[in-house]
Amino acid sequence: ELFQAALNLIGPQKSIASLSLREVAREAGIAPNSFYRHFKDIDELAIKLIDRAGVVLRQILHEARLKASKQNSIIRSSVEVFIEQLNADTGNLSLLLREGYTGSISYKLAVERQLNFFQQELKEDLILLEKLNNSKLANPEIVAKAITQLVFNMGAKVIDMPIDERKAVAEETMIMIRMILEGARHLD
Repeated sequence: ELFQAALNLIGPQKSIASLSLREVAREAGIAPNSFYRHFKDIDELAIKLIDRAGVVLRQILHEARLKASKQNSIIRSSVEVFIEQLNADTGNLSLLLREGYTGSISYKLAVERQLNFFQQELKEDLILLEKLNNSKLANPEIVAKAITQLVFNMGAKVIDMPIDERKAVAEETMIMIRMILEGARHLD
């Protein structure tokens, strides 16, 4: 309830860093003192919420990659799922995008930790995919990092755009991902 309350309160003009403990407790329908049974302060809530958001999103994106069988469809399905999550605005993705750029140092470190998890899982999926296709990427860890940073930067760019304008940026991003992958296949 506290996680959902925090997600309900943050948005385009309000960061989790600007939330008060009383505000979150009121939104969750509990007394402020009850908050302390779960978290020592609002920062602990925020970091656990960032961690939870990362786990949820990694699972969704991993499943999208597993469902796709060809390289183009993996790129398309992953980016489309990313945009769908942004459009659905469940708060998980917008939390990672906003706090990764505007949050406190501890929030930025928590987001960076989640991005590292995204990169590691993407690297493992790319290595597996390349083996299945009898090809090989040079520096798969750097490829995964480049793709993760590209996609999250795209997300930060489109988060405040109207939903109907996001598609063009997503299409450009898919082309950039293909370029990264093709370049990595041809490096010595």
